[in-house]
Amino acid sequence: MKFLRLITQPTPLLVASALAWPLLAMSQVQAVPGAEPANACGPIYIKHFGPYDYRTERFGQLQKVEDFHFTPEVEAGLRGKNTAMLGADIDYTLKASPNHHRALITVSRVTALAKTNRINGMEWPVACYFDRAIRYRPDDNVVRMLYAQFLNDRKRTKDAVAQLDAALQSAGDNPFTHYNLGLLYFETGEFGKSLAQAHKALDYGFPRQDLVEKLKARGMWKDPAPSPAATAGAIKPSVAVAPAGAASAGR
Repeated sequence: MKFLRLITQPTPLLVASALAWPLLAMSQVQAVPGAEPANACGPIYIKHFGPYDYRTERFGQLQKVEDFHFTPEVEAGLRGKNTAMLGADIDYTLKASPNHHRALITVSRVTALAKTNRINGMEWPVACYFDRAIRYRPDDNVVRMLYAQFLNDRKRTKDAVAQLDAALQSAGDNPFTHYNLGLLYFETGEFGKSLAQAHKALDYGFPRQDLVEKLKARGMWKDPAPSPAATAGAIKPSVAVAPAGAASAGR
């Protein structure tokens, strides 16, 4: 099994690749408390602890979940904790925090190793947990990138690129996001988009050169075009300036 390392702040995430699985048609309309449309992957707001945003509560409310359900043994895919079933502890964690990045990585890796789309204790197939994460927090670009690799590993490249394109819309000036998008576009074979993201990351001062080296190895690297400001500074005046002596003579 291969792993693609995404660079994040402050801790790198590993995105697990896994086995192909059939297409699941899902609507990714953002979940709204008390007004969720019907979805095959279930409502987000249910009688359950949470839901909490992993990005803001990973060191807050979600510490309780991790202490009792997402222990190091569960995260490693070794055994369950409170429920005795590994899938049930992962399911509990992802109901409490649908966009729990590390739990999404675990569920993808564990189901791949088990050669199945779900294991005992999981209420839905693994892809549903990504769908739920996106419906809960559509602006979480880490989730979209994790989902993109999940899809790409299952030969659903077009769907994977669509997730990356969606993440790009809200990437802003975050060099980590642009760099990671470049890596994932490269994995999907979208070398032009990968190159554009490599240029963006460099423009924002991102120091890592791995993506540049990947593109060079495939013969896809091109140096970024000079910025308009730099080009303007290099243009010479078209009007010749008369020598100082000539100007004096004319007086």
